Amino acid sequence: MEEVDKILIHALRQVGTEVAEEVDSLKQFSSELIVEAVVRCVRVIESGLGGALPTSLPPGMSARFRVGMSLAQACQDVGYKGEIGYQTFLYSNEPEIRSLLMFLVEKLPRERAEASDQSAGKSAVLQRAIAAALRAQLAASWVPPNCRLPLHWETQSQGALHSLHVQPLSFPLCSKASDRKHLKDVKDYHRDVLPPVTAQTSGHASTAASILERHASELSAAQEWDNEWKSQGLLSRLTPQEYCSRKLTRLRKRIEEQLRSAAAPSSESAFAVSRSTSELSELLQTFRGSAPSNHVLTKGSHFTHTQKFSFTQETAAAAALSPVLAGRHSEGDVQLRQEEELASLQQQFQQLCSDVDQLTADMKHLNVTNAQVLDELKQRELGNAEDDEKMQVKKKTVDLLPDAENNLLKLQSLVEGGAKRVVNLAAQWEKHRAPLIDEYRRLKEICSNKDLESNRKLSEIKSLHEKIRVSTEEAKKKEETHKQLVTELESLPKDVSRSAYTQRILEIVSNIKKQKEEITKILSDTKELQKEINNLTGKLDRTFAVTDELVFKDAKKDESVRKSYKYLAALHENCNQLIQTIEDTGTILREIRDLEEQIETENGNKTVSNLERILDDYKAIRQENSALAAKIREG
Repeated sequence: MEEVDKILIHALRQVGTEVAEEVDSLKQFSSELIVEAVVRCVRVIESGLGGALPTSLPPGMSARFRVGMSLAQACQDVGYKGEIGYQTFLYSNEPEIRSLLMFLVEKLPRERAEASDQSAGKSAVLQRAIAAALRAQLAASWVPPNCRLPLHWETQSQGALHSLHVQPLSFPLCSKASDRKHLKDVKDYHRDVLPPVTAQTSGHASTAASILERHASELSAAQEWDNEWKSQGLLSRLTPQEYCSRKLTRLRKRIEEQLRSAAAPSSESAFAVSRSTSELSELLQTFRGSAPSNHVLTKGSHFTHTQKFSFTQETAAAAALSPVLAGRHSEGDVQLRQEEELASLQQQFQQLCSDVDQLTADMKHLNVTNAQVLDELKQRELGNAEDDEKMQVKKKTVDLLPDAENNLLKLQSLVEGGAKRVVNLAAQWEKHRAPLIDEYRRLKEICSNKDLESNRKLSEIKSLHEKIRVSTEEAKKKEETHKQLVTELESLPKDVSRSAYTQRILEIVSNIKKQKEEITKILSDTKELQKEINNLTGKLDRTFAVTDELVFKDAKKDESVRKSYKYLAALHENCNQLIQTIEDTGTILREIRDLEEQIETENGNKTVSNLERILDDYKAIRQENSALAAKIREG
């Protein structure tokens, strides 16, 4: 068990349990250390269960019982099938703790198990402790600052909260320009002019968000390009540069077409625009005629504007002098006139609005009518073109009527000549058609073969890309593992030689082999003894049966033989009793050995010390209950 305990202690140190160097057996584990080891293992196996469990026992006995019950429930949720309760942690015994820790170590993730087989360095232990703390903080639910309890002070920061603001950043990227002077200018700009990333943002709170947003956008762009190249780029059978240039050319052509179509309207739309413009001008003229001449808004010259300005100044001066000249009018009459004028102006404004709405509706109706008229005009123009063609055919037919017989003969000769020419051309086409069809079929077969070959190569290229990606990921993982192993190797003590560990392993293996050989020898001896016992028992039964038969025959005739038969039966019965007694003795000896082993097991379970601890805890609980009752009575 010593080797098993050392392996378990090594694995517990790997998951972050602080086990002292002098501890080399589970007998030396205290209740606090057992609780810490179980909590660390549960957190690694399932962070959701172990995030809320404490790594140390509280001082109060009732709180200790609650922690023990929660730990037992967490172990059962992980999958432990053995008997477990709060007593497993508070009043532990060595076999139960060993079986529990062996189960938890076996349930650790594979990466953690592989890491536990290796020696632990200080950097690796620190990294694992940091990872465990981060997992515990991420597993805990976030609570607003105003609602936080002292329990959350350690896991959640009390600093000021900042909203994430993203700002554009400029990074000094590597350029592949062929012009060395241009490349030198870019490098000079990046070195002398471009500010650092922390100075490009308005505040330090938005720096991390901006960097993450920039990284996410670059990563998404790279993934989109990878997907587009694998789905469309490979099918185009072009290089990435050619594919990008062709895509850019298509985009430019599309933009030029859109701009050209937007800048150069068709003749029909121009006609409609001119018509609508003329109708609008007529409508404005009508509106201008219906309105008074002094209310029409016209675009005058500078002289006109000067006259109007001077006239308005004179009018304003007269209006300013009018109250002095007409001082006899009362303020009530002036206000009444203003209200009447305002009402008339509002009525005129409403009338103008209704006229504008009516004119807008008339304009829409006229536009619809105009479109219908244009469509009808197009249809009539098409009908006129068809009528012109028919008229030309009829005209030619009428011109040929005076000399109908000669024209019919000419027409028949032309039709016969055309038919002969068609037959001749069909014969010539048949001569050329057969080799062309054969060539077409051959080329089509070649093209289909090439397509199949290209599709096969394309699938191979995709599979190679996938293998390259998987190999790259594996190479990265192996590089990280190699770096970690190198750091752990450097942190290992140099005075310990590998040969000592190898010699120890070989000794353990040789001891196991010897034990196996001894067990095999004992089993073989037991089988031989059992076989010999079975043979002797069978031989004894057969001998007794034969002797019984012979003596029984003679016992009917001779009295002395009859006595010997009785003695033979008594001897056989005594022998059976003796054999049964020997078997019962062996059974009793085995039971004695089992009881001795149980006694040793119970002695190892520390029953007496656990009972003493239970009594002490019972007294502590009674004291706590009495103290609480006193507080309740005082309250």
